[in-house]
Amino acid sequence: MFLGEDLLAWLVLAMGGALAGGTALALIRPPAKAEEGDLSKAPIIRSMLMITVGAIAAVWALATLAR
Repeated sequence: MFLGEDLLAWLVLAMGGALAGGTALALIRPPAKAEEGDLSKAPIIRSMLMITVGAIAAVWALATLAR
């Protein structure tokens, strides 16, 4: 198989980690200066949902790779 048999698990791990990490950083450190039409800070409920979904995907991928 192209790039190994665990390619999908690695991709899910990368995407889940990026989703959880990036959203968490957006909550912790919002942009210093919001431009016209941008939010001044990230919405809390939606951000927490995205962090949860990303973390679940990353943990699932890690469990798949560990088996």
